[in-house]
Amino acid sequence: MEAGAVSVRRGFVEWFKDKWQNDPLFSIFIALIIMVILQTLTLGFDFNSFGEWFQTWVNNWINILRNNAGVAIVALGMTFVIMTGGIDLSVGATLVATGAFAMTLIDIGERGLFAMIGITGVPAIIFTMLLTMAFGYLLGSLIGVTVTKGLVPPFIATLGAMMVFRSVTQHFMQGYNPRVPTEFLQIASLKIGNVMIMPIIYWLLIAAIMYYVSKRTTFGRQIIAVGSNEKGARLSGINVDKVKLRVYALMGLLVSIAAIIQVSRVGSMDFAGAGRGLEMDAIAAAVVGGTSMMGGRGFILGTVYGVLIIAVLNNLLNLFGVPPLLRDAFKGLIVIAAVLLQRKKII
Repeated sequence: MEAGAVSVRRGFVEWFKDKWQNDPLFSIFIALIIMVILQTLTLGFDFNSFGEWFQTWVNNWINILRNNAGVAIVALGMTFVIMTGGIDLSVGATLVATGAFAMTLIDIGERGLFAMIGITGVPAIIFTMLLTMAFGYLLGSLIGVTVTKGLVPPFIATLGAMMVFRSVTQHFMQGYNPRVPTEFLQIASLKIGNVMIMPIIYWLLIAAIMYYVSKRTTFGRQIIAVGSNEKGARLSGINVDKVKLRVYALMGLLVSIAAIIQVSRVGSMDFAGAGRGLEMDAIAAAVVGGTSMMGGRGFILGTVYGVLIIAVLNNLLNLFGVPPLLRDAFKGLIVIAAVLLQRKKII
């Protein structure tokens, strides 16, 4: 009986070690479970009843998910970009640019573009959303063209775009305070069952679409092929430039959706500070989720896990009173550890 128990334990250890080494999603999921346990323990159990504790636990998680929905959406796009072997440092600035564009369109003041031509209400909201997404797609496409046709390395192209987008936006928006109509705020603030969960729904819906694209479409397979071996992908007949262009355009589109959600949640945007650090949070979530910085490998589900891990980490650091200036250090260590795990230097 004792020998059998030892055999079972040994078998479990071998199985666990094999899964940990060879299944990235498994190791990421285990890390997420640990973070969830830490989050639960930090919340404590000093409540009058289990129902009260459970309601507090659920509300806490809803707040975490809602507050990180924008980062999560951007991280999904960043996953595709990194899978092609690229990077996008401009997402924070793109968020500001598309957010400013949306606010300029929907502004109910004298300078609002739609207000000036008499378009208000639901039509104005719909047109604002569509045009903002088109504008984000355009900005992403410009970056894609710079990378593919201009042969500028993605790091340099997106670094330059980051400075251009934010600088131009701040210049044209200085002294301008657009007023967002109440109806526009319902995009993110609409309550379901007395709970404001629309940003979470948008995130999960986009994650499901991106998962399908990555697993079930030719485009998803082409992204992996380009990131794994760009020369081989060209020789096999894949239009590498077109794939990269579409990936950066998609990145711009997703950032514009995140901008719409942020503007509709807050009703305004800090054009100087909004989106700063967004690129690092998105990259961290993707890398923690198993996306290889070398390209050719990435997991949408892993990125979802990665977002949750980073979100819980931020929440725990806040609860433990860690100074804000030190919090990025912890995230940096998490990213380094994730890369080391990918290289199987740590078991």
